[in-house]
Amino acid sequence: MKRFSYHWVVFATAFIVLFGASGARSTPGVLIQPLHDEFGWSSATVGLAVSINVLLFGFIGPFAAALQMRYGLRRVTVVALTIVATGAALTTQMTQPWHLFLLWGLVVGTGSGCMATVFASTVATRWFVSRRGVVTGVLTAATASGQLVFLPLLTRLADHHGWRWVGATVALSTLAVVPIALIFLRNSPEDVGLRPFGATEDLPPSTLVGSPVANAFDALRRAWSSGTFWLLWGSFAVCGLSTTGLVQTHFINAAHDHGISGPTAGGYLALIGVFDVVGTIFSGWLTDRWDPRNLLMAYYLLRGLSLFVLDPALMHGGGGLFGFMAFYGLDWVATVPPTIALCVQHFGRERGPLVYGWVFAGHQVGGALAAWGAGALHDSTGSYRSAFIIAGVACLVAAGGVLRIRREPPDQVQPLPGAATTLPAASRSIEADSVRR
Repeated sequence: MKRFSYHWVVFATAFIVLFGASGARSTPGVLIQPLHDEFGWSSATVGLAVSINVLLFGFIGPFAAALQMRYGLRRVTVVALTIVATGAALTTQMTQPWHLFLLWGLVVGTGSGCMATVFASTVATRWFVSRRGVVTGVLTAATASGQLVFLPLLTRLADHHGWRWVGATVALSTLAVVPIALIFLRNSPEDVGLRPFGATEDLPPSTLVGSPVANAFDALRRAWSSGTFWLLWGSFAVCGLSTTGLVQTHFINAAHDHGISGPTAGGYLALIGVFDVVGTIFSGWLTDRWDPRNLLMAYYLLRGLSLFVLDPALMHGGGGLFGFMAFYGLDWVATVPPTIALCVQHFGRERGPLVYGWVFAGHQVGGALAAWGAGALHDSTGSYRSAFIIAGVACLVAAGGVLRIRREPPDQVQPLPGAATTLPAASRSIEADSVRR
């Protein structure tokens, strides 16, 4: 293996694409107060549009993974980026709630669903055998941190130039990465005459035949009876509930309730993005070496305990709030690398990304529930305190649940219909080492 190879070009391209497209995911929290001020729309109304967005963001995932395998990463990625940019640009003209539901909910949700962590999972699984956990961690950090790093810019635009500039900025940043995807992204290592990074023997190409929709549903059908699948699905639903649905969507509004300005609150969320890079990459490194189940248990336990102090931290501000954001950032999407590792370990190299797509749908179900539910609780009680406590308890339940996941050798997994044949014994050993170390 050469010291530098095209594996890392694809990795860098995927990072840039995910980072550039992530502004769409950070926008809803910025819009809640401006849309209320201009149109009188309630937190629950905006939260409903966010719920539509995050549900589609999740449920498009398994089909996006199948499309990527069937038609190629580059083609699907370029189309998805174009959809996101179009939807974001059109939001600048909306005047009715149904415009918000259609554009930010349906259009942007559909396009961004193809750029979810399923994209990171596909790149990492297809291009890497060794260092897969670290690659997954870095790409996941690109998505999550990009969402939060965009926030200071978007909140300042909304405050000083109006919320319509937010949609325009997201559209431009998304379009800017389209040429990069077109030039550098490739479907698989075999396309450029390479093996997956770290593979000592040729692996069958990750290519499916037949309908991508049928392949996605077949992966769900085969995983449906697995207790592992439902434990991963439920725990990831709690992950989405406690991050994108609750904190990312409602933190700025919660901070506003305690007298913290929008730009300041956006800066705090950006702080999560900074620490998230460290936490997620470190989580990927740990996933290559430790039992992913134990990592997930620790992440959910610590996250749940921290949510119990969020409302007091907002009330007093200062160092306490800074400490919460730093700690929460380290844990923000640290759950993704071990969750993907368990999907690949239990369901195989071919089926693993598809099953993870369905697990990620659970993440978005939880996110949608929190996006709407926390807004409804705030409208009825005038506070987010109860929403923070409910999310904290859910995290503690998830911490116990993931310890019930059993470890099964990858060679017990059956291939998808039309997928490549079973991996050679030596290659299976490589796969097993990459998820068990």
